[in-house]
Amino acid sequence: MEKVHKKLNQLAATAICGNDISSSVLYVSALAIAFAGQYAWVTLLIVSFVLFLFRKIYGEVVGALPLNGGAYNALLNTTSKSTASFAATLTLLSYMATAVISANEAIHYLHHIIPSMPIIITTIVLLSIFAILAIGGISESAKVAIGIFIFHLSSLAILSVFIFYYLFQTGTATFFENWHLPLAGNGSISNAIFLGFAASMLGVSGFESSANFVEEQESGVFPKTLKNMWIIVSVINPLMALFALSLFTIPVLQSDEYQNTLLIEMGQHVGGQGIAYLISIDAFLVLSGAVLTSFVGVTGLLERMTLDRIMPPYFLKKNKKGSSYRIIVMFFILCVSVLLITNGNVKLLAGVYTISFLSVMALFGIGNILLKIRRNTLPRPEKASWFAVIIAIGAVLTALAGNIMMPAKDGSASNLMVFLYYFIPSILFIIIMLNRTGLLKLVLKAIDAIFDPIRRYIIRLDRNIQKTIDGINSQEFVFFTKRDNISTLNKVMMYISKNEHTRRIKIVIVTNEKNKIPEKLAEEIDFLDREYPEIDIEFVVEKGTFSPELIKALSEKWNIPINFMFIGSPSGKFPYKIEELGGVRLII
Repeated sequence: MEKVHKKLNQLAATAICGNDISSSVLYVSALAIAFAGQYAWVTLLIVSFVLFLFRKIYGEVVGALPLNGGAYNALLNTTSKSTASFAATLTLLSYMATAVISANEAIHYLHHIIPSMPIIITTIVLLSIFAILAIGGISESAKVAIGIFIFHLSSLAILSVFIFYYLFQTGTATFFENWHLPLAGNGSISNAIFLGFAASMLGVSGFESSANFVEEQESGVFPKTLKNMWIIVSVINPLMALFALSLFTIPVLQSDEYQNTLLIEMGQHVGGQGIAYLISIDAFLVLSGAVLTSFVGVTGLLERMTLDRIMPPYFLKKNKKGSSYRIIVMFFILCVSVLLITNGNVKLLAGVYTISFLSVMALFGIGNILLKIRRNTLPRPEKASWFAVIIAIGAVLTALAGNIMMPAKDGSASNLMVFLYYFIPSILFIIIMLNRTGLLKLVLKAIDAIFDPIRRYIIRLDRNIQKTIDGINSQEFVFFTKRDNISTLNKVMMYISKNEHTRRIKIVIVTNEKNKIPEKLAEEIDFLDREYPEIDIEFVVEKGTFSPELIKALSEKWNIPINFMFIGSPSGKFPYKIEELGGVRLII
């Protein structure tokens, strides 16, 4: 009996993608403050509004097309395979960057507790653990994801309680002090909010993940995962930004130390070393959960691409748990190679992470528009208004433009340049896979153009050699016999086959009144003809007397040189000397 594949309930599905999106609280508040200062919480609320619009956009597309693949699936069913593959490439890059950055950052948070731990080796170990977990099946992955998710929300709740208590004791003077500070470096409020919003949009990374494994979810779960993720982002991220502005001054918050470990510093400030350790462990776990989300999401995406024959069918092989382990192993190897290429400096992947993720969201919005226009009769559980779709796409494109325009820090490459380093090879691979039959035909034509002249020459040479061989083998031989001794005749045939290049032989008997045809000779020759199929044996009865004259006459008649005629060794009664026979050879 076939085992029924258990699908994910609301909690499990939310946990898998929620770990990714909720892990953004560890960095997005600090990032928003770095660009928008005291208006960081405003930019995060704007992000919440944009995400609210995308809830309906995702709900409409996936409701109409409930298949794995996210933006790839949306565009595949509304445009061409090449356009959909473009979105898939961006999604794949986003997952790769998410997995590597999250794993590396998780180890950095753990390093805060265990300073002696080697970063790169431990990051590879962490990636391998979640690769093995993903190979074990999505049900097993979901159990781990749920545990991490609950622990993360509980840790944030504990931190919030300590902060509320601390602010209740000390007041909010720091927040109002920050509020009245002049903006540093960014000039106007609008410019600060623009750049802060562009940076803050990273806080919704993971929102697209649920669409990539929708087939693994129970019916009706997908829109609930969108709602749950929206609530998490809308509450936690702006709240943590407000907390940070209430605890520390902006110059302190914009320092490198606080940018990297803001929540740990907040926990240390309000609850001492115990809360700081709690947040460090939580950060390690939830960032690890984001790694798991990447493995689950990329598996759903690449499975769909493989079914659509964009990826080789090799990747469709499943294990007993129903997981596409070859996809997971390939993705693990890709992540490790990127980690080693960057030598652990995974901040170089920020451009890939940012531009890929925002581009995928914009393409999903475009997929929604195309679905409305080209598949308007397709039933769907909900619809996003045209106004909401246009505003949402415009907001994402604005954030994308802001991230591309952001100046590079410390002389490093810009976000766009780093993105292109990874995007161009990836899209070239997809282009090759999409056009592989045409490329193979082109290669075949090139090979034909190069080797056809050689092949024609070889064929002509082969024919000429074969013609020469046939010419050599066409020479006929003659053996004169007078008895029906099959042993003697067989020796003749063995000699001919080993020593002469021929396919034809005449076995001749000369008859007269004294020499009659032996009774079994014809039968024996017929037997030898079957035993030596490579030589054509012709039995000839010639009337007359065996003599040099007869030999010469037959040589002229058959156009066979006398030296190609054989006899057995004559006895003393033979009337002629060997030299009188004109060159006949003795072989027996």
